[in-house]
Amino acid sequence: MQREKNVLYFSVNDRYSSLEFGDSLYRLLQPELLKRPLVFLCIGTDRATGDCLGPLLGHRLNESCYGSFYEVYGTLREPVHAKNLQETINKIYERHRNPLVVAVDASLGSSSHVGYYTLGEGPLKPGAGVDKALPSVGDFYITGIVNICGLLDQMLLQTTRLHTVMALSDQIYDGISHFIRKRYRSRHFPFFGLRNSSVAGSPETAAGKQRAPQI
Repeated sequence: MQREKNVLYFSVNDRYSSLEFGDSLYRLLQPELLKRPLVFLCIGTDRATGDCLGPLLGHRLNESCYGSFYEVYGTLREPVHAKNLQETINKIYERHRNPLVVAVDASLGSSSHVGYYTLGEGPLKPGAGVDKALPSVGDFYITGIVNICGLLDQMLLQTTRLHTVMALSDQIYDGISHFIRKRYRSRHFPFFGLRNSSVAGSPETAAGKQRAPQI
């Protein structure tokens, strides 16, 4: 793990990076999760290899047995991208009372940082790496550095190796799973049922969600 300007960097080549990432998530989110529901906003599209990190991760989180602990926006089936990002942000704040939003997106960086994923505090600025003016979003952010930044950033996203994106998605998912398991074991965390208490005016119940595994 590396720290640069209050941003934590984790390498997919580090055997224990997903555990360190999960521990870091726990430390950052723990105080807020006592009173706020957790929402992952996974940004990107499956139409470009380098931009599919968000939908891939969102798909795995949505299918996970830990899904009762959070809500996911942005999956392979229903991606969140430039055209519907603002609409999705509005929907999140309409549906959830004071949500704790963790935004996830692919990014470009220096050659030495390709294959790293980051964790930072504050809003994510999606599209900044490819000169798109999109709304900032999130209380915390996770990015995966999929390729180098250059003059033809859009082309770089199209030619990014799928292996790099999959490796980043796997590590981030493993880290989030570690964080959820750690949270579930902690006596400091009451179960915060999203379907019951965080969705304003929603008639839905938690019956449709999978139960949390016994640990």
